[in-house]
Amino acid sequence: MRLSLRTSLPRTVVMLAVSAFFVAVGFGVMIPVLPLFAASFGVTNFLIGLVVSAFAGMRLAMSPFVRRISDRIGHRRTIGVGMWIVGVSSALCGFAGSYTELLLWRAVGGLGSAMFTISATALLLASVGPELRGRASGLYQGGFLLGGMTGPAIGGLLASISLTAPFFFYSGTLVIAGTIAFTQLHDPPGMAEAAAAPPTRPLRDVLRDVRYQAACLLGFGTGWQSFGVRSALVPILIVTYLGQPPSWTGIAFAIAAVAQTLALQPAGRATDLIGRRPVMIAGGVLAAASTLATPFAPNLLVLVLLLCVYGVASAALGTAPTAALGDAAKDAGSQPVAIFSMIGDSGAILGPLAAGLLADHLGMGAAFASGAAILMAGAVWASFIPARLDRHEAQEAR
Repeated sequence: MRLSLRTSLPRTVVMLAVSAFFVAVGFGVMIPVLPLFAASFGVTNFLIGLVVSAFAGMRLAMSPFVRRISDRIGHRRTIGVGMWIVGVSSALCGFAGSYTELLLWRAVGGLGSAMFTISATALLLASVGPELRGRASGLYQGGFLLGGMTGPAIGGLLASISLTAPFFFYSGTLVIAGTIAFTQLHDPPGMAEAAAAPPTRPLRDVLRDVRYQAACLLGFGTGWQSFGVRSALVPILIVTYLGQPPSWTGIAFAIAAVAQTLALQPAGRATDLIGRRPVMIAGGVLAAASTLATPFAPNLLVLVLLLCVYGVASAALGTAPTAALGDAAKDAGSQPVAIFSMIGDSGAILGPLAAGLLADHLGMGAAFASGAAILMAGAVWASFIPARLDRHEAQEAR
């Protein structure tokens, strides 16, 4: 089969990746101190956890309304306004004089996060053809990863100044990202007219599409495992089970993030050149296998290697499902993207709760197995994608 000669990504995709970097840097700076700042108000551990989950909870609640906002004012403006909302709310968190104020402004930040996350994904998919969706997704995810690796290092320095300094830094990075959105991003020609017109493909057809179903299931599994089980329990494995100092938690995650970053572009190219289905299957199986083995790692070296394997799998699961989403949701408006985002957020919210309960009552093996089961189910579901359907979009573009 003749491969496409068009490999350069549009400027909009590049600037989306730059914006993602600034968002992730600020997020990485602020998140480690958020529980400590909440605890400074003398509240219980449950209320500390509520501050953390309020952001994701508001994202989930607001996701159904983002489509209407973006259809009315455009993706570029929705992204910029959303980033500025998060930036202002972060600064107000730093000024919070009570726990109630902190909780309120964190929830407001979730509203802005839903706006820019959903609209950025929709704009990314609208800005490239099917032959470039994997590579575009990889570059965009790379911006988040690089920012996520840089942020905690800066956060450690800022936290030594004060617990509120990271909030103001985060606010500044979001203002920069929002400014980039307003000045450097551009909605593709005809997007406003397309948004005003009713979708030519009904939502029910998208929901029945096996490509969309597999992408959503893998998105749910990634949210459950990456933001739930892995983030909540790997630090406990390192400190309690392997007897290592807490500093090794950050080092282990940083090494795994490097592996994931290096794998993003190869995963994106594979997604575009050989199809979404094989990359989704490989990513799901690899993620599930490494997840199952993680709680049984005999030493720190093996654990870090397993985290790196999971990082490589995450690179595949950050590119192929997004490309499959774009294929399945073509001509269906932005509502399928919002639903996809909501499903991923649901996994991120439920994962930590389920992991904690399973670890308490059935042990670490059961907690990690829960995420592995979802990821494996996603890989199995992806295997039902017909080969002709998997590559039909790319063939049309070549």
